[in-house]
This record gives sequence, C-alpha cells and structure tokens, in this order.
Amino acid sequence: MAYSRHLLGIEGLNPVSVTSLLDLAASYVLLNRSGKTQRDALRGRTLVNLFFEDSTRTRTSFELAGKRLGADVINMSVATSSVTKGETLLDTAATLNAMNCDLLVVRHNRSGAPALLAQKVDAAVINAGDGTHEHPTQALLDALTIRRHKGRISGLIVAICGDVAHSRVARSNILLLTMMGNFVRLVGPPTLIPAGIEGLGVTVFHDMAAGLSGADIVMALRLQKERMSAGLVPSAREFFNFYGLDRAKLSHAAPDALVMHPGPMNRGVEIDSDIADDPVRSVIREQVEMGVAVRMAVLESLAKGNNR
Repeated sequence: MAYSRHLLGIEGLNPVSVTSLLDLAASYVLLNRSGKTQRDALRGRTLVNLFFEDSTRTRTSFELAGKRLGADVINMSVATSSVTKGETLLDTAATLNAMNCDLLVVRHNRSGAPALLAQKVDAAVINAGDGTHEHPTQALLDALTIRRHKGRISGLIVAICGDVAHSRVARSNILLLTMMGNFVRLVGPPTLIPAGIEGLGVTVFHDMAAGLSGADIVMALRLQKERMSAGLVPSAREFFNFYGLDRAKLSHAAPDALVMHPGPMNRGVEIDSDIADDPVRSVIREQVEMGVAVRMAVLESLAKGNNR
C-alpha cells in the first residue's frame, strides 16, 4: 500500500488500502497465535498512548501491539498529567515533539482533537476515538473479523443496531462497509438515529424484525448514556424490549448471521447474555483478538510512512 502519514479516520482510506491493511493484519493473527513476535519491525521507535478518555480495551490493545513489534511504549496518564492542570492540547503537542516520539495514539472526547494534534506534531498520529466522529481501528478489526468468517468483505447485509447517534464506531463502520460494497442498515429508535444519515448510503429501520431480516452481520452498539441528553431513551428495560438483541430478534437474520459488539457490553440492555456468549453466532471475543493484529498492521504501516 502507499503508506500514509496518519490514520485519522476511515475517510482517509480507499478499498485498496483497506485490503492491504487487512492482509497485513491477517498475517499478524497467524504470528500471534503461533506465540512468535515480530520484535524488529518497530525496534528503536517510540509509541505514546495519549488517552484523554478511559478505555482499557483499546489502550491495552495498542500497548500490546506496539510491544509485539518491538517499540518502546509509553502510556501517558492524562488524569495525573499537566493537562488536568490547565495545559492546552497544543502545549501537549509541543511537549510530545520535544520527546521525539514516532507514533502517537490519541483518544479524546472532542471530535477533531487527533486531527489538530496531527498538524502540530512530527509523530504519526492514530485516532483511537474522538468524540462522536470516528474510531477507525475498530472498523478495521470488525472488517477483519467479518472477512475471516464470511470469506469476503463485500456484498453483505450488515445491520448496526442501537445508539447510532452517539457512536463513532458506527460512523467508521458505515464509511468502511459502504466503501467496500456492503449493504448497511441502521436499526434503532428515531431519537438515536442521526438526521440525514441516509446520505452516507445506509437504510434506516425503526423495527428490529424488519431491519434484521436476512442480515449476514448483526452489530449491537452500547447505549452511551454519558453522551446523551435526558429523554432519548425512556428506560433500559424498555429499550431492551424493543431493540435489545435477543434470540427472538436474531431469528429474523440469516441462519448463519454473526453477532458483533464493539464493547464494553451492557448485558440485558442492548444485548442478551445468551446471544453475547453464543459460541457459534457470537464473534465478540474474536473481535478483541483481531484488534491487536489490526493495530500491529496500522503501527507498522504508519511507521514505514514516517521514516524521519
């Protein structure tokens, strides 16, 4: 692939670069499962994880990916850093430049924060989630998981269910899946579906039975109450009754439909434990494994594009 400077969103990719990243990640799945490591790929490089929001899963995944490639990994704890004492994002950028880091993984509660940092730092910047904007590596790991089970990442019916309005995961998945030629459906109450989202090439349903009919992939999203204003969802129980993924609702999907969730899960709210733990239909645990391989591929690709 033509190596890019940063990974700020799926919007910066194309079908060729997506396929190239997935192919590289697939090789790392095999390597990781063999118990071997590629210790020299990032030897001498420094990876900084800068997380302004908590995310044990994503941060740990990037940390593990960096270490398996031989990078020096630094986790900056924002809760105890100068940022909480009034340091601005641009001050932080200046500090990071002085440290001469090579790769910077950023998660921030404001949309556009990683893009701003990318303008100010010499390091390659990876967006690990910004506000309600994007979470590109999550969409890539979801695509890798789907491809491993379905043998392709095109021509599939994918139903994304629940809190689409507040989900950067949903946005990145919509961009990637439509780009690769899939049929994306969004299923949820009107209060949790963004106005005008059909402009991204998706079809909107407010009924689970209709939205899941014949679907090859069913992706449940977490209710992000921390980003919601009051009144968008009457109660967790009522939400589960209408939109929570359970055995009855899943029966409308294709018999071999995969169940996915970006985590963390609210069991009994957007997904029933019986479905989440189904050893045949659920690939939720595999998504976590694919996350390490995808992030290894992203780190290696960006490092090659940032030989300074």
